[in-house]
Amino acid sequence: MSRRVHMVGVSGTGMGALAILLREIGYDVQGSDASFDPPIGPALEAAGVRCLRGFSAEHITRDLDFIVVGNAIRRDNPEALAVAESGVRALSMSGALREFFLAGRRPLVVTGTHGKTTTSAMCAWLLRSAELEPGYFIGGLPKNLPSGAAVGSLRRKIVGATAPPTPFVVEGDEYDAVYWHKQPKFFDYVGVGDDDVVIVTGVEHDHVDIYPDEKTYVAQFEALARKVPASGLIVCDASQRAAARAIAENARARVAFYALEGDDTGDITPTWLAAYAPIDLGGMQPFDLFVGGMSCGRFTMHTPGAHNVRNAVAALCACADGFGVPVLRARAALASFEGVRRRQDLLGTPGGVRVYDDFAHHPTAVHETLAALRAKHREGRLWAVFEPRSATACRALHQKAYASAFGAADRVLFAPLGRSNVPEGERLDLELLARAIGERAQAMPSIDSILEQLASEARPGDTIVLLSNGAFGGLHRRLLGRFGP
Repeated sequence: MSRRVHMVGVSGTGMGALAILLREIGYDVQGSDASFDPPIGPALEAAGVRCLRGFSAEHITRDLDFIVVGNAIRRDNPEALAVAESGVRALSMSGALREFFLAGRRPLVVTGTHGKTTTSAMCAWLLRSAELEPGYFIGGLPKNLPSGAAVGSLRRKIVGATAPPTPFVVEGDEYDAVYWHKQPKFFDYVGVGDDDVVIVTGVEHDHVDIYPDEKTYVAQFEALARKVPASGLIVCDASQRAAARAIAENARARVAFYALEGDDTGDITPTWLAAYAPIDLGGMQPFDLFVGGMSCGRFTMHTPGAHNVRNAVAALCACADGFGVPVLRARAALASFEGVRRRQDLLGTPGGVRVYDDFAHHPTAVHETLAALRAKHREGRLWAVFEPRSATACRALHQKAYASAFGAADRVLFAPLGRSNVPEGERLDLELLARAIGERAQAMPSIDSILEQLASEARPGDTIVLLSNGAFGGLHRRLLGRFGP
């Protein structure tokens, strides 16, 4: 049997990670894409993946074992057309992950609108620290781990007993799997065995390009709850009362609710409850944890903010309740968790100015990120520099919500919209948004003008956070260079 694989659109974060995992289990992997920019291009080449620039029907040959097609690929792509004619088996990224890495494991699937990457990384770190040898597939780079993906051990070695399947942590998003399978990727990650563990963080309307209204969006999570096996576990944020109730009503599996002290959870009683505490003098984020009304003591972590306390409680619940990790052991591991790149990621302090990179683009994520950084750095001004780039961020859907999302910032600079294909009447109006916020906000004409304003006005002790789910035109690197060492 052939051990050759071709991947169409291999340069994406998830596809690139999957290519490297397939190499690790012995496949000869090649992949095509429009470009192979750092960091994924060099990483693919270092792993032995043959990188084919551009898309061509000639890349699709009948001696391939199978082909993986990324969700960014359209059905009229020349390789997609050739796949249909070749007769070679084609898989989506999520389908390949299920078949080759989740089968025979016990999945821990992290879903929800916010916090998936950080929560997935926390889960992988807690399970690894407990010596459960997990595999993982995370949409970011955890600072404690060598990469965002690992095969893990197929089965734990237990002397004198049958070893249970090892955990496999996977970040499960709700975006379409591939053009011929227009369903959320997370559907492919559940029902692999009979005791899946699924985390559902807060659910808010997102991805408006494929889910036109909130009802359609929430329906995906209701369907997910129905797919989790009866002997599985769903860990759910109780603060999102409507979504939490809908999930609980559709679930066959046991549901464990978590919340922060002071949350309005209605008639839902959270079993796992955290009491948020102010950031200490050492910059650590403390909180007190209660399980079933019993105190488990004080926990600390490097990643600040109430939203990260929520992420931590979800991870603690999933790992302890779902996989038997002792809570006290998990507490020690959490204290050493360093976070994920592009999530409140301090790039440097050139000239005494702190420069952070963050992936936040939804209004809730923007609000939580800025509140956390304001609490951590009380001195100096907080500059929020926002690039609306995602399909949701570029639309007027959250026009009013954005006006309050930047409340913690002293100065707000908006980059031009990152998409030009949004109909004019549906676009986020940045001039209107700046006026709604007031004098501290400006809609800037270009990224160059943002760089010049920051370079001329930011002072030692200030904090700048660059908020974008893209490369932001290289602003991160240029800003660090402009301020100097």
